[in-house]
Amino acid sequence: MIIINLDVMMAKRKMSLNELSDRVGITIANLSILKNNKAKAIKFSTLEAICKALDCRVEDIIEYSPDK
Repeated sequence: MIIINLDVMMAKRKMSLNELSDRVGITIANLSILKNNKAKAIKFSTLEAICKALDCRVEDIIEYSPDK
């Protein structure tokens, strides 16, 4: 299972969904889908923009956990 820890990184950076949306150029609705682990896919360019905006690495946002 892939887990998205976007909310954790946003909290660490004290960044709101609105601010991240403005910095990355993605709608709040699409970021919410990603943040709530409802996304089925993410483009590398989107992932890169999020990492740049949050000053983090991909593994800070995406985690793999084997199904139990």
